[in-house]
Amino acid sequence: MSLINYITQIQFDIGAIACLPAECERIGITRPLIVTDRGVRAAGIVDTALNTFGSDTTQLPIYDGTPPNPNEHAVREAVAMFKANGCDGIIAIGGGSAIDLAKGVAVCARHDGPLKSFAVIEGGLARITPATAPVIAVPTTAGTGSEVGRGAILILDDGRKVGVISPHVVPKAAICDPSLTLGLPAQLTAATGMDAIAHCLETFMAPAFNPPADGIALDGLWRAWRFIERATRAPGNLDGRINMMSASLQGALAFQKGLGCVHSLSHALGGINPRLHHGTLNAIFLPAVIRFNRTAETVVNEHKMQRIAQAMGLADDSQIEDAIRHMTRTLGLPTGLGELDVNPDLFPRIVQGALADHSHRTNPREASAEDYQWLLEASM
Repeated sequence: MSLINYITQIQFDIGAIACLPAECERIGITRPLIVTDRGVRAAGIVDTALNTFGSDTTQLPIYDGTPPNPNEHAVREAVAMFKANGCDGIIAIGGGSAIDLAKGVAVCARHDGPLKSFAVIEGGLARITPATAPVIAVPTTAGTGSEVGRGAILILDDGRKVGVISPHVVPKAAICDPSLTLGLPAQLTAATGMDAIAHCLETFMAPAFNPPADGIALDGLWRAWRFIERATRAPGNLDGRINMMSASLQGALAFQKGLGCVHSLSHALGGINPRLHHGTLNAIFLPAVIRFNRTAETVVNEHKMQRIAQAMGLADDSQIEDAIRHMTRTLGLPTGLGELDVNPDLFPRIVQGALADHSHRTNPREASAEDYQWLLEASM
């Protein structure tokens, strides 16, 4: 049976950050923990958000230790701050890392057990209850779509990069203000933008029957493909920022279909080397995975490659893989794992992690260990 569920309350507009106090009141958050990172805080975005309350917010606790790839250690630190300050909710301000960390905190602050016990591959879905603390997500990048996602990607103490997935971790509100992304550096704009493109492509290719999600994903791909260069090269261009934030949001609205081998590979490699950017890895893996998926029954029967090519403005679907490589290169991102100094000696560990990842099961074509080995070799 397909799950078709849309999803949470979204405030989307230039200046939407002004809605933050009203959303706290609607949800019933009176003592929030602010979860962010040091870069976002230094850029003044946290102050911009807190100033909307118009009263003294200097006593609100702020956790700004979010690492680029959020991990169990950071979850524990933020949970301790949440409990010590008597918090009743979380405002996540930042990119996908801060929002995913906030989701992990929301679960662990209200449930007994280590983070590992809530990972979907450990049977954690059934352990997450409505007791989860409410989260308001304020994205400052346009890529992950975590502000409307039902999961968080977190690195456990044992090094595994896992999904904590449940309807109860979906933020109670998403405040999407494209003006908050205007200061995003070009390389980060490009990498997060390619993340959004990967989400739209993978969730569209996923085999679950969900036509509304397919339509949202294709429109998100259309927007991202046309505006990613503009947003990267002209960072103050509001049209670029609006459309990239929309594409990011749309990719995640369609997540309920599942993802695929691009994400199982990037999750596995990102767990081994957390310094590697998730969006960059997705851009590198996309061409090989698309080639692998071409023969999948649902891809062939639903003419998915032709529909992808149409959304990308390509004359023929045979051009998709090369077009993605060209776009990645044009944006100044690496196009192969070799450029990231990924050693083939790591391949067995990456394959093992990919086979265990939750995204592996929703690829339109089942991948074996040998298939993953080929995908890695093709992505070097």
